[in-house]
Amino acid sequence: MQKSMILVIEDDVALREMLVEKLRKAGYAAQSAEDGVVGLEKMRNTLPDLVLLDILMPRKDGMQVLEEKAKDTAIKNLPVIIISNSGQPVEIERAKKLGAKDFLIKAIFNPSEVLEKVAHVLEVLPNKTDAAQGTARVKAQLVSILIVEDDQFLRELIAQKLLGEGYNVESVIDAHAAYAALEQHVPDAILLDIILPGESGFVILEKLKGDTRFASIPVLVLSNLGQREDMEKAMRLGAKDFLIKANFTPEEIVRHIQQAVKD
Repeated sequence: MQKSMILVIEDDVALREMLVEKLRKAGYAAQSAEDGVVGLEKMRNTLPDLVLLDILMPRKDGMQVLEEKAKDTAIKNLPVIIISNSGQPVEIERAKKLGAKDFLIKAIFNPSEVLEKVAHVLEVLPNKTDAAQGTARVKAQLVSILIVEDDQFLRELIAQKLLGEGYNVESVIDAHAAYAALEQHVPDAILLDIILPGESGFVILEKLKGDTRFASIPVLVLSNLGQREDMEKAMRLGAKDFLIKANFTPEEIVRHIQQAVKD
């Protein structure tokens, strides 16, 4: 069986060599390019199965590569995973609009996560027909999550993780913005903080479950509150799950959201 070819376009020599080594040890064929100009040339010459693409590079940056790739019919459909130092939601959204399939933030990813995302994008999964794979991709792109959280760092981190998994994400900081977002679009799940400016998460949850338009949306409560009475109140009001911030990593929170969407 022919090995999948991965092209790593990254100007950091140490990171580039590490990624190539990890990919080869995992059974992939891998090659590299040190900037966007060389990367585009190799994309056209070798037509890799997947590209790992840095954003900040000399001569031609990652966004420019994506823009040029999108105009070239020979390579426009090659899947790309972005590797970036930034991770700002606006950057992630721009990359995804230009066709990026996934997003890795250098400061927080590890080699295992890279291999998992590569396998996910290539869909190296057993017992899946091409038709089933295509359906799975469409479904992932259609699933949307609303995050109601006033902690900017946590809100953006979870949003980045969900965007990287292929979900559509909208995030807001309070009840007023949450209600406005819900009037525009009904999400598939809601991640809801309890202590918020203005109305609390408990009030929001009660209103949602009392409105037939939103009552069936699974709501996962994420809070610093960990008292049994708080958890019982949230579940009584209709929460699907209750997660205490101190007890869960962003990755674990995302897994709980994914499970709630599947149920």
